[in-house]
Amino acid sequence: MSDPDSGPTDPEAVLEELAGLPTLAHPTASPDGIEVACYYDVSGRNELHVLDVEAGTHEQWSDGDVPRNARWHVEWDADGERVFFHLDDDGNEQNDVYAIDRDGSVEAVVEMDGQVVLQDVGEDGETLLVGSTRDGQMNLYSHNLASAETSKITDYDRAVHTGLLSPDGSQLAYATNETDDFDNMDVYVSDADGSDPETLEIGVTGAEAAPADWGPNGDRLLVMDNSGDLSRCGVYDLRTDAVTWFGGEYEEEPQAFLPDGKRFLAVRTREATKLPVVYDIETGDARELDLPEGVASFGRMGGDPILGEDRLLALHTTPTRRPELLTYDLTTDETEPLVEAEYGPFSPDAFADAEYFTIESDGVPETRQAAVEHDPHDTLDIGCLLYDSGERPSPLIVNPHGGPRGMDSKSFDLYTQFLVQRGFSVLQVNYRGSTGHGREFIRELYDDWGGAEQGDVASAAEHVLSTREWLDEDRVVVFGGSYGGYSAYWQLVQYPDLYDAGVAWIGLTDLEDQYENTMAHYRTELMEKNMGTPEKNPDLYEERSPITHVGNLDAPLFIVHGVNDRRVPVSQARLFRDALEDAGYTEGPDGAFEYRELGEEGHASSDIEQKKRLFRLLDDFLARRIGTEAVAADD
Repeated sequence: MSDPDSGPTDPEAVLEELAGLPTLAHPTASPDGIEVACYYDVSGRNELHVLDVEAGTHEQWSDGDVPRNARWHVEWDADGERVFFHLDDDGNEQNDVYAIDRDGSVEAVVEMDGQVVLQDVGEDGETLLVGSTRDGQMNLYSHNLASAETSKITDYDRAVHTGLLSPDGSQLAYATNETDDFDNMDVYVSDADGSDPETLEIGVTGAEAAPADWGPNGDRLLVMDNSGDLSRCGVYDLRTDAVTWFGGEYEEEPQAFLPDGKRFLAVRTREATKLPVVYDIETGDARELDLPEGVASFGRMGGDPILGEDRLLALHTTPTRRPELLTYDLTTDETEPLVEAEYGPFSPDAFADAEYFTIESDGVPETRQAAVEHDPHDTLDIGCLLYDSGERPSPLIVNPHGGPRGMDSKSFDLYTQFLVQRGFSVLQVNYRGSTGHGREFIRELYDDWGGAEQGDVASAAEHVLSTREWLDEDRVVVFGGSYGGYSAYWQLVQYPDLYDAGVAWIGLTDLEDQYENTMAHYRTELMEKNMGTPEKNPDLYEERSPITHVGNLDAPLFIVHGVNDRRVPVSQARLFRDALEDAGYTEGPDGAFEYRELGEEGHASSDIEQKKRLFRLLDDFLARRIGTEAVAADD
């Protein structure tokens, strides 16, 4: 429960102050471990900052040159004098790779049609490895910095992921799938030019394997695999073609070798928390690092968490503690804040903590058990997080996550805390298909979008409404973005008696249109993997599209979508709007639905002004359509 006396109460002040809290993203250590590059919006706009690890100071390198939205990672060049970043057009994710130096000079480095994603920087200082959809599917390309020539080095029908150059630049590791089993993912090692690829013998067909890091001498690979259900870490010896596996009790993701090559860093998922673990390769012993219960992360893709032999860089957060950039000393287990979290006029007591609990669900909520004939799926333990706003009675917002292979965790969530500040309690559900519970839990979603996982969401909502008497069953809202937006549409048209309003943000509505118009790697890795193709499964695509059931809508709906979204194109929102109008629904503040397209924005945004815009839209819609005691008091 949040403390109402721990921050501003005026609604506009709450909105402005929360959205304006500075946020740091994608920290990555320089090659010598002396500096850290990151995105930071302390100036009011996302900019590239470089931190001095020892002095604790930071310098802003960019001046409006980097994207407003800090979606994509940054990475140092080999000599630590420049930082590479991704630049797109107002959030459309059709990135090119740019570089900025200490003087603030910016230049384009890799420009190609489609999406370009920096995968690795060669230690020779001459080579960049990038993934690109230039020719349709996501494949790997080698870019020579001296000649500015770019060469395609893989040519697969399925997307290629996690490209990594060996320390001496002679070899390449990556993951892709050439089998008929869409669930499969294998690790390949080839020459640096993509020739002579060899599939490593890791796991079973139908499981997912991927490389994480090269060993310091280039003779070993740190890999992951989920053949045994839970994701595990392994060290693959390229000299003997033997792999040594570690862990097995928890879902774990490998991160990086430590400089001595005798240990590696991993992240362990336990319920809704993520904590760092260091493995001793020789003994197999695992050591959990001493951090408070919450979520520790180490950058994504190019992010380097290694500051030295026994010193790590980590972002750490809890539901009530905003992300803080820390250094961690492995010899003493001591941490030092490199960038402390900022709270503005708030204190951590102003934010609601998360109650974690599980429910048993067979994918069919109680209200539908007698109403429909069904073949129940496996009964599973579904993890949930509930944030209590402190209002009595409290309206409830059901907030399904995106992905669908995402996961709600015990971390600070700005959108959740904004809603709590406005008087809404928030329920998050790690439905079947979410990560953190193993391969079989993920596979429950295959060929069943809009099925049992949506039943899990509705069942969790029913559970809290029946067990928390302080929730108001007449003021229940569903709100989600991306696949969570799909869930919002689907919940409203499949369980109309459960909800009193809904907000669908950048959500999917017509699955065949989504298949035809999303980017190629999302088509194969998301749509085909989970649903097959519209040609093979036309009935499934139609049946599980919210637009097919538009006539079931029985609560006010707010449709919000970025015009530059290439993951979930804005056509998804426009098609649903048109279908509503064709079915006789009226648009407007007092109508059955409201509609808003967000200019200069793609698939969500971390930009402060764009967050404020969305918060204002949400606040206005919820105040008019649902209301809370807190809103009434403010007004």
